[in-house]
Amino acid sequence: MALTVLVMIPTRNLFAVIVLSGIYSFLMATALVALDAVDVAMTEASVGAGISTVLLLGALYLCKGEEAKPVHKPWLPLAVSISVAALLVYGALGLPEFADPSAPIHQHVVPRYLQNEVDVPNVVTAVLASFRGYDTLGETTVVFTAGAGIIALLRRRKPRDAQP
Repeated sequence: MALTVLVMIPTRNLFAVIVLSGIYSFLMATALVALDAVDVAMTEASVGAGISTVLLLGALYLCKGEEAKPVHKPWLPLAVSISVAALLVYGALGLPEFADPSAPIHQHVVPRYLQNEVDVPNVVTAVLASFRGYDTLGETTVVFTAGAGIIALLRRRKPRDAQP
C-alpha cells in the first residue's frame, strides 16, 4: 500500500491516479480480510474501489486528464499536513494498548453490545443494524448523493459536435 502511495505522489496523469487509488483500496480490503474484518473489507472493496473509482472516472471525463503544475511550491499545505500528522501521532500515544481488557471501551461499551438488548442473535448484525443504524444510513446517503451529482453533471454535458 505504501508503494502505491509513493507511486501516486509524483503522478500528474489523473487517470493513473484514479487507477492507483482503486488498487490502494483493493489492497486495503485485502489487509482488512487478513485482520478478520470481512464486513469492513467488503465495504472498502465495493465503495472504496468500486463506486469511488467509477465516480472519479466520471468526474475525470468532465475535466482535463493532466493536473496543472502548481505556480508556486505548496509549502503551506505541506506544513499543515505534517502538523496534523504530528498531532494525530501525539494523540495516539495516549491510547490504551491494543486489546487491553482494562481499556474504557471494554468496560463500558462492549458489555452493552454483548447484552444484546435488541433481540438479534448475531452481535455484529446487532451493532451494525441497531447501534450504528443512523451512521449506516448517513454513509448510504453520502454515496447516493455523490452518484446523483455525477449523473447530473454527465447529463448536463453538451454533445461534442454541438459545442462551438
